[in-house]
Amino acid sequence: MSVPTPAHGREQADLQAAFAATLVDEWVRGGVSHAVVCPGSRSTPLALALADHPGLAVHVRLDERSAGFTALGIGLATGSPALVVTTSGTAAAELHPAVVEADLAGVPLVACTADRPPELRDVRAPQTIDQARLFGAAVRWFCDPGVPDRFGRPSWRSLASRAVAEARTAPAGPGPVHLNLPFREPLLGDPAAAPGAPPGRPEGRPWHAVVTGAVPPPGGAVDALVGSSGLDPGSRGLIVAGAGSGDPDAVLALAVVLGWPVLADPRSGARRPDPLVVGSADGILRSEQFARRHVPSFILRLGDRWASKVVNGFLSAAESAGAHSVVVDPWGRWADPEREATTLVRCDPTLFCIEAARRVTGGPCADPDRRWGGGWQRAEGAAREVIRTALGRDGRGPGGTSGEPVLDEPTLAYRLVERLPAEATLVVSSSMPVRDVEAFAGPRSRPPRVVANRGANGIDGVVSTALGVALGSSGPTVALVGDLAFLHDVSALVRSEAQSASLTVVVADNGGGGIFSFLEPASFLEPAAFDHLFGTPQAPDPADVAGGFGWPVAEVAAGAPPIEFERALDRGVTGGGLSVIRVLLPARLENVALHRRVNDAIVGAVDTTDDHGTQGWGPGPDSGQRGRSRDQQGRGS
Repeated sequence: MSVPTPAHGREQADLQAAFAATLVDEWVRGGVSHAVVCPGSRSTPLALALADHPGLAVHVRLDERSAGFTALGIGLATGSPALVVTTSGTAAAELHPAVVEADLAGVPLVACTADRPPELRDVRAPQTIDQARLFGAAVRWFCDPGVPDRFGRPSWRSLASRAVAEARTAPAGPGPVHLNLPFREPLLGDPAAAPGAPPGRPEGRPWHAVVTGAVPPPGGAVDALVGSSGLDPGSRGLIVAGAGSGDPDAVLALAVVLGWPVLADPRSGARRPDPLVVGSADGILRSEQFARRHVPSFILRLGDRWASKVVNGFLSAAESAGAHSVVVDPWGRWADPEREATTLVRCDPTLFCIEAARRVTGGPCADPDRRWGGGWQRAEGAAREVIRTALGRDGRGPGGTSGEPVLDEPTLAYRLVERLPAEATLVVSSSMPVRDVEAFAGPRSRPPRVVANRGANGIDGVVSTALGVALGSSGPTVALVGDLAFLHDVSALVRSEAQSASLTVVVADNGGGGIFSFLEPASFLEPAAFDHLFGTPQAPDPADVAGGFGWPVAEVAAGAPPIEFERALDRGVTGGGLSVIRVLLPARLENVALHRRVNDAIVGAVDTTDDHGTQGWGPGPDSGQRGRSRDQQGRGS
């Protein structure tokens, strides 16, 4: 027997339904097209309003942590915030890892946590925690507007519109916003029954229009750097391009004017077949001889840092030795962990490159002696030849003992990037995959887009992030993850029959945390103790796990030729839908030896090329301190 709802209860339910419907309509007007919803009771008004709006794609996820990263992936793919909606209590707290990543990576996201009304707080009501400013300083904006009432109706559209604007265009750059939305029971209402719901702007316009744009270089900043500070063709300069470094064409155009090499991370989009592009810096700079002879006097940092400790260590040593170091960041973030930067410029990197190219005198640098830029070009050519021979179409792989190619971790990263169509997006897990792609992926005239969760640099939620990227992308998405990252985010595999996306997850299975085998504990601990604390091999079989969740699985056996993986990849990418490719790889210690053999071969080729090249510029300042060990693996967080 049902208990009738008092009139005032029905009025409150209808008002809450109208509030939720107004927010949703305004979010769509602001350009939001995706919502990730987790099932829960207290969030009912918002979930129903989202499902009722025809302008939204609603994705339902069971696990809130996975939902947060799925929304993050959508933001990565589209540049627009996705909504993620949870009920109250620990469900809201589960969003914290994704909010932290969105903050540090500059990805727009709107987190909506339902909450209990004030009268149920601090009295041990179930599923109630303190959700006020739950994510601390990680959000661009926080708002708790209170339980909807008729007095707040004029502010509803402004609230929703501001949430989207803050996520997209906050002064600190794109990032997460947190709306904490308390609702009273009853939770089911009719939005049409609530009088006075505020109408939107004419022609579907958002309530607020935030006028912003790319920040140009501040007045005189480029002039001050040109000439006296060393931003000119006469300097031993390097451009370091990472994710967010701007338009690759503008970066490479500046490089041509200056005659400077570009150390191009795959995530920059600038790793192209250009004479000035250096993609093998991780291997090249392991050469003590090359590093000593090629210390830059000027370093222009655009976008995120490389993952490689070898590259970052070389640049830091050059800065310590007196190189002028300029960090260009559109949001004025203090991207200088070594605390060696000479100048930090708050402006758009594309505009900086365009303005710098315009102001540098003398036109394109011919570099007739091919001394500075030529030395890097020869080293890159030598390194790429070693990588092609070891990992490429006709190579036998670094661990090969016959003429037949073999599949190992460096070869997997190299072949994957080489094989992907240009319209694909590659999501690379932190730990070994991002480093292998960075170290070995070759240049392409039309490279696939490469993204990674390198805000907080963790392996948390990488499969869920890839799922979000797939949901927000028009082309296929492929994720490269280790077996531990795959199992860490296993709830991402939970799906409804209706869920559809083009995502192929490649699991590089080396039986544990391979990156730790490159670090100090591997040399000092007994094998059993090392495996217990760091290697951490897991009992579940990734293929069985994926199959148990209903994902089609292709397995590539240990020792298989690379063509078997490439055929499986082609089937996954062209077939669409959700699939997993589990690749069994050499043991972790063998993987360390494989990397060392490739890197030693690169160092030998670079040293030989450097000996026969022109060293007219000679060593840089304090060059005796610039050496790099040939065995230095440079792995870590």
